[in-house]
This record gives sequence, structure tokens and C-alpha cells, in this order.
Amino acid sequence: MKKLFILLFVAATFSVASYSQTYHYDVNGDGIVTAADVTALYDYLLGNVAQTTEFDLYGVKFKMVTVEGGKFTMGATTEQGYDASDDESPVHQVTLSTFSIGETEVTQELWQAVMGSNPSHFNGGSYGTNLQRPVEKVSWDDCQQFISKLNQMTGKQFRLPTEAEWEYAARGGNLSQGYKYSGSNNIDDVAWYWDNIPSQSSGTTGYGTQTVATKQPNELGIYDMSGNVCEWCSDWYGSYSSAPKTNPTGPVSGSYRVDRGGSWGFDAKRCRVSSRIAGNPDSRGMGVGLRLAL
Repeated sequence: MKKLFILLFVAATFSVASYSQTYHYDVNGDGIVTAADVTALYDYLLGNVAQTTEFDLYGVKFKMVTVEGGKFTMGATTEQGYDASDDESPVHQVTLSTFSIGETEVTQELWQAVMGSNPSHFNGGSYGTNLQRPVEKVSWDDCQQFISKLNQMTGKQFRLPTEAEWEYAARGGNLSQGYKYSGSNNIDDVAWYWDNIPSQSSGTTGYGTQTVATKQPNELGIYDMSGNVCEWCSDWYGSYSSAPKTNPTGPVSGSYRVDRGGSWGFDAKRCRVSSRIAGNPDSRGMGVGLRLAL
């Protein structure tokens, strides 16, 4: 047992730096190795947590969570109850390959590091400067420009998640516990939304978006997939069919793009894992941001 503990302890300290990219297992990232890190690594080795990859862009760090592929039922499953809308039906089986998704929404800090500017409404003035809030007031088209520049800087192929990937990750992937919201049946545990933001008065510091990763994560260790900001997906918005699908990418054309997850200004109903919104791709709302996929 002592030998196993030592091996796990050493493994928990292991990381490989490649250019500006660091691979690590899902230890707590507090800069020191403790028994808590060993426990986290042990859980990873047992398949109880997801692997993460950390990127460092000019000192701005962000993490991508590996979502192991699998099958799930997409749409208005039973735990969504009477809150489900017509566009969440019919439910259908989806098979996805392994992919990675952002541990958090793209922050104002990351957007600024890539684009050289910060379009967010909740930045400066009466709201103060908190670059760990999610970026917002970005259109679907703006996100494509951001991703293109990020890929040039990193040599990677970041993108927006498909709608199916987004929902699978929000549900917890193959570790899903079948929650209504991303990580809990109690929305206050996992989401910033209208009923629990610190202030409902415009112009005050507690109004609007909140610092990312300040609520509990879901089963995969992903934060804020319910609430804070709605998140653009790559798909055109369209109706579901009951036919099973493998790695779906949505309709081939349309007028609107999908955004998911609900925001700080929404009620609980819109923050469910199966809730869908159709957004004009050139619209810029102060409750709409993005999450990266890879």
C-alpha cells in the first residue's frame, strides 16, 4: 500500500510542457501536492473523473476537459418534466466520438489576449474590472474570428461545440447522473441565473455575469453549463427527428444558430440541459458568450 501511495504521489506531480501546453490529470491545481491531489488522481485512474489539458497563452491559462465518447438520449428526457419546450422533442439517441470542451466559458481575459479588445458589457465602469467574468456581447460571427486567431496562435483546431456535444457534456457525459441542470437537480448549486445573482439592479457590481467556476462543477468537472451566459454552438437551429444519429452537426443551413445553457438574466427553465435557443448569428447580447471545443 505504501508503495502504491508513493507511485500515485509521484504521478500526481507529473506534467509535460509542450510549447505553451501542459498536460495533467485532474488534480486540484493549487500549486502544491497533497493527499487531495492523490485522491483526485486515484479517481481519474478509476475512470471517475475526466482528464484535462491546460493551455497557456501569454500567461492566460485555460483548461479543456476530455469528454469520452458514448451514447445518450438527447432532448426532453423525463427529468426535464413540464419545463421542456416543443423544440426539445422528439427525444433521440445520439452517439458521439471523444472530444474536449472548455472547463469554463471563454473569459474576458482570454478573449482580450487573443483579440486585443474586450467587447463585454460587464467590464469597467460601475461593474468594475473582473476579467474572470465570461466574455459576452459577442456574436456567432465574432466567435468564428476569435477561434480563427486562437488557432493561429496555438496551432490547434479549436471550434465551437456541436449542439449534441454541448448537451452530452452538460449532462455529464458517460458519468451522467441524469440531472435536470448541469451537475445538480438544485439549480442554485450549479448556476448563476436571475433568481440568485447578487443584485437585480442594473449598474451595481453584483448585476449581470459572475466570475466563472464559482458554482459547483458537473460530473465531468465542467463549470457553468447552466446559467451565467448562454453559449453559442456550431449548429444551425432546426427541428429534431426521432432517428438515431452519430456525431450530428445539425441542419446544413438555416437562419439562426443554436445557443445553450441559459444566462444570468434567465429563469431556471431556460438553464436546463436540454433547453434550446435560436439566436441570430450577428446578434450581440450581454448574456451570450461561448465555450471552446477541440
